[in-house]
Amino acid sequence: MNQKKLERNRLSLVTASTIPLRWFSLLGIIAVLVMATVACGGDSASSSGSDSASSNLSGGIAIDGSSTVYPITEAVAEEFQIAHPDTRVTVGVSGTGGGFTKFCTGETDISDASRPIKDKEVAMCAENNIKFIELRVGLDGLAVVKNKANNYLDDLTMEQLAIVWGPDSEEVIMKWNQVDASFPAEDIDLYGPGTDSGTFDFFTEEVNGEGGASRGDYTPSEDDNVLVTGLAGNKHSMGYFGFAYYAENMDKLGVVKIDGVAPSNETVGDGSYPLSRPLYIYVSVKSLQEQEQVREFVNYYLSDEGIAMVTEVGYSNVPADELAGTRATLASAIAGN
Repeated sequence: MNQKKLERNRLSLVTASTIPLRWFSLLGIIAVLVMATVACGGDSASSSGSDSASSNLSGGIAIDGSSTVYPITEAVAEEFQIAHPDTRVTVGVSGTGGGFTKFCTGETDISDASRPIKDKEVAMCAENNIKFIELRVGLDGLAVVKNKANNYLDDLTMEQLAIVWGPDSEEVIMKWNQVDASFPAEDIDLYGPGTDSGTFDFFTEEVNGEGGASRGDYTPSEDDNVLVTGLAGNKHSMGYFGFAYYAENMDKLGVVKIDGVAPSNETVGDGSYPLSRPLYIYVSVKSLQEQEQVREFVNYYLSDEGIAMVTEVGYSNVPADELAGTRATLASAIAGN
């Protein structure tokens, strides 16, 4: 120990020894009062807003499914876990079809979906005694997108989209001038979601008249970033994915009008855009009734604060009367009706 440190220690001992004993008692009382005040203040702060310090809610919530619905659910999950830090909400992205496979075999509590559940998926759930409720949480439009430098794919009809994407067009419609004589004789280069995607199902149903009916000679990916990179690399490319994701990448891509209408929050919300679609979450009734954390999560999802995430991440809200009906469906399921 060096000389300066010894001097500091001696000074501390001298200083302490010169303080009258009654002052130690007074200082102790003050310390207790300060700690009590801080504790009360902390409780007051946590009770306003998130209530995170006072929350006793715990346990896991397993969610999987649509990459389109993912941003909403992930945003809701983040806020929910701030309020309830002992809960664990995992949100996967297997696509709508992949999500239903997990949901209908009991692997998840909630399934994100960008299309309604199919009959074969309903049957799978029934086989495994998975009862569920369908909750419509938002609206989205599919954006048909192009390379930013493309100057001819400005406005296509639904019929022209079917010529490009129809299953009979594979290895047949290979040049853009085969779609419209005014287009250049350049190779068609297409990008889109994989076959497990609800976006794929919806697009093929709306454009080609049958879910899953599509040409196969395009570049598929469940990762929208891969699609953006591909589209940005070829002037004569075209693809499709959720409008919200296009809105995030407007600096890299252009958008194609469909029947003269461009996708926007307004045209998607009022249904005037031809490729508008609803977004859903499907909830296991058993999880809802038996697991408090699942019940509280879904209640929060449909609350004013939770449902606000729909527009925050770039989608459109369902009409107020429909939201009221969705909340009533949830309340009925919780009550066991």
